[in-house]
Amino acid sequence: MATVELEDLEKRYGDVHVVRRLNLRVAHGEFVVLVGASGCGKSTTLRMVAGLDSVTAGTIRIGDRVVNEVSPRDRDIAMVFQSYALYPHMTVRENMAFGLQLRQTPAAEIDKRVRAAATMLGLTDLLGRKPAALSGGQRQRVAMGRAVVREPQVFLFDEPLSNLDAKLRVQMRLEIARLHRRLGATMVYVTHDQVEAMTLADRIAVMHEGLLQQCAPPAEVYGRPANTYVATFIGSPAMNLWPVTATRDADGLCLRGNGLDVHLDAAAAERVRAAIEALPQDGAGGREVTLGVRPEDVDVAAIGDAVLAVDVVEPLGAETIVYGQFDGHEPARAHGRDPPTLQRHEGPAIVRVAPSTQMRAGDKVPVRLRRDRLHVFDVHGLRLAHADGPP
Repeated sequence: MATVELEDLEKRYGDVHVVRRLNLRVAHGEFVVLVGASGCGKSTTLRMVAGLDSVTAGTIRIGDRVVNEVSPRDRDIAMVFQSYALYPHMTVRENMAFGLQLRQTPAAEIDKRVRAAATMLGLTDLLGRKPAALSGGQRQRVAMGRAVVREPQVFLFDEPLSNLDAKLRVQMRLEIARLHRRLGATMVYVTHDQVEAMTLADRIAVMHEGLLQQCAPPAEVYGRPANTYVATFIGSPAMNLWPVTATRDADGLCLRGNGLDVHLDAAAAERVRAAIEALPQDGAGGREVTLGVRPEDVDVAAIGDAVLAVDVVEPLGAETIVYGQFDGHEPARAHGRDPPTLQRHEGPAIVRVAPSTQMRAGDKVPVRLRRDRLHVFDVHGLRLAHADGPP
């Protein structure tokens, strides 16, 4: 296996800048997932690594070799596509062996590799079937087996589960995770599905408008998002974001706005004060920031930071999602101009509660934000601090 290094990678189509100065290193044996909304540049990046798209600027290294001008077949990579791309007139065995036959691999070696991959992926009893006689999940396993028999330095996956139903996606995520564990292979995986990213990745690389927003282990991306785009893209339901004004009070620090009145004691305030007080003051001596809170970090409490006016209740069995707004909700004020890559996200309050919590539309319920789970961003959407540690 090998490392993959992208240095100042760019891709443009005329005036359209699809990938912008992307720097990313995938270590030997690491599983990195590129995730983002449609059009963010993740599939284009993967296609440049595979050699299917040319590079406008920058460098791609696989192992110790620069491969910008190397043909796809000579890069020692294997790619699994969203479409299974199986030959309908060939059996499973023939589909898996075809690439090795083109490379004039000895027949005995081909048979050995095909049998080993079929055993690994549970395809042994299907080797004589043709694709029309297979389910969607079985076809995707054949496509993966075709990649496995190549024994490449790097595996590339381009949204391989998008065509499967929800149950099959879960099964195939398990298959891919097991495959990575067994092979110890270097893998780069593209998806728009945050569940796939969180469950499969050693590190998640979040992209938006061609720019890498954050690359970190799943727990860090979820727990310490670098900006408001990452905060709202990773996590379902998305993180709540509210424009507030931070001011000092006798107890420490107060965050007010959008129906919220959140007082932080001295210990909690100390962790975020330095970052907040570096910001410019408004005319009244306050500083405008964006407060972020995940839905599971809002508790129903006898004495709260706000009163939630419940609008919609979604019981989901293991949990209940409640949508509403804080009573006395203020119109959001504009806090300066945001860069095009980090749009502000403002909307209703979303709360995740236990299914035993009784709420109905029209209820007004006091809620309290967990002080050790607060996220603070500047008005451009960049992370300032987290209440449980330094930024």
